[in-house]
Amino acid sequence: MDFRAEFIELLSEAIGSERVPKALEGLSESASVSVRLNPLKCEGVHLPILEGAVPVPWSPYGYMLRERPVFTLHPLFHSGVYYVQDSSAMFVGEAFRRMLHKVGRPEGRPLRVLDLCAAPGGKTTDLAASLREVCGEGFILVANEVMKARAAVLADNVARWGDPNVVVSNADPSRFARLEGFFDVIVADVPCSGEGMFRKDGEALDEWSPGTVDLCAQRQRRIIGDVWPALAPGGVLIYSTCTFNRFENDGNVRWIADSLGAEVYDPGLDYEGVIKTGCGYSLVPGFVPGEGQYCAALVKEGGVPAAPLKPFKPERSPLAGNLFSIPVALKAKGAMTVATPLSIAAEVQAVAACTGLISSGFAVGEIKGKDLVPDEDLALSAGLLRGSFPEAGVDKPTALAYLHKDAVVLGADMARGIVLLTYKGVPLGFVKNLGNRTNNLHPMSRRIRMDIK
Repeated sequence: MDFRAEFIELLSEAIGSERVPKALEGLSESASVSVRLNPLKCEGVHLPILEGAVPVPWSPYGYMLRERPVFTLHPLFHSGVYYVQDSSAMFVGEAFRRMLHKVGRPEGRPLRVLDLCAAPGGKTTDLAASLREVCGEGFILVANEVMKARAAVLADNVARWGDPNVVVSNADPSRFARLEGFFDVIVADVPCSGEGMFRKDGEALDEWSPGTVDLCAQRQRRIIGDVWPALAPGGVLIYSTCTFNRFENDGNVRWIADSLGAEVYDPGLDYEGVIKTGCGYSLVPGFVPGEGQYCAALVKEGGVPAAPLKPFKPERSPLAGNLFSIPVALKAKGAMTVATPLSIAAEVQAVAACTGLISSGFAVGEIKGKDLVPDEDLALSAGLLRGSFPEAGVDKPTALAYLHKDAVVLGADMARGIVLLTYKGVPLGFVKNLGNRTNNLHPMSRRIRMDIK
């Protein structure tokens, strides 16, 4: 790669001149590939892609793969058994896990977490797994993305992951200021100059300039300043970028501490190859696997506590039958019925009033006459009570045919009506079995478009 002198100078300032040759060598190598398993779905499931894989040191579910497979042709990828995420980016999840123990679990309400710049969903799903392990049903994770198209991708990835306590919003950070003191933790993986994208994206290297660094640093301050009122007194901010320079990293963390009122906090993350900076941690290719990441933690000083929430009033629903593994509140969203875990219904109501939501809980389906036509998100959600529908285990070709939106034929002994397809025991989606054929209910927007033959 042809690195600009200005980039090398800023890299030297950030990590030390003695480390620069090794970093440049690492940045010139091919991009790595890694995945993170979904503890909601991976138990007992054999994944051939993990053969020869190496665990990611800072992630209990992360693995570095030997080579990049065609994930599109893996049914378990579509059913949310794993997520493809850069190993360096998983470091933010480890910082979050360490800081969760400092925050503790509040009494009488769910832990409230905001993933501010969440698309496409790697960090969101990582946070969700940690929150589920520590808090059980006692948390709400708001995954926000300001760009509408990226927010739609985020919502799809959250649906595949299947945790019903994750909700998705599409709002400018300033909108969250209305929820004063609401969030116990805010994770902000802010837009940056993308120095950690050089190996994956040649355009990132071509578009880089000192001016871009300065523009990004100022935008990052605006984003954090706008959302700052929403962080509770004593709340934790996890600040991260996929870049290396001091202006977007330590410089901005110092600005947050001095200008907004916070203490820089060291989570004590001691891993080989990770570079400790003045305020946080820098993961640089050549020293660690992955594309690169910066991460720091701060604890807010002062601020206004959150106001009491308005009582939640459930709506009546024509939906009958016991379909859910958890208590839920049902709500009509157009023709669609949506289920929200009852444990976070008041929080969802408060967030929706301030920001609007793309998704909350999980889509259940549409009532047509006396019948429910279930949505695929119900199949993918941990909120589905297994056994509510007849199930048909299918092989890989049949699973791919379903995902390709092709015709699927089930055995003659399979029950008529709605059937839940599973692959290796993991729910994939629904078909309506008519006997000699089925109606494929896989959403057209999610169909595999490449040739599966």
